[in-house]
Amino acid sequence: MLDEMDRRLLRVLQGRGRISNADLAEAVNLSASACHRRVQRLEAEGYIKGYVALLDTRKMGVPATVFVEITLSTQADEVLEAFETAVARVPDLLECHLTAGTADYILKIVAEDTEDFARIHRQYLTRLPGVAKMQSSFALRTVVSTTALSV
Repeated sequence: MLDEMDRRLLRVLQGRGRISNADLAEAVNLSASACHRRVQRLEAEGYIKGYVALLDTRKMGVPATVFVEITLSTQADEVLEAFETAVARVPDLLECHLTAGTADYILKIVAEDTEDFARIHRQYLTRLPGVAKMQSSFALRTVVSTTALSV
């Protein structure tokens, strides 16, 4: 179970993953050694999955975000497994979610522009196994974007 101190540590770490242990301890009003032990426990118990650098898509040359809804021909286990194995190899794929609703999967893909997405679509998406229907939507503007969970 997470106590309030664990939650405070997680809130700070979500916003400032590169913070030093000393600064983290100060931010949550805890001794450095106790802070270190708690963070190690949160990592060992899987509350903290890892640390990453979040890159700016524009500066990385892939400012276009495209959401692709995929409907499969069937929900048979072998079709789902084949699709999931193949989709994991699509370059510039950031996320793939199995969904309930009108589509079976929703993909989040980044691209340089519409021509680059057309290339990704032609070379990779059209070759995914079991696809019956595909619909793509370009994001015009990101209104909210966060990786932080409410803790």
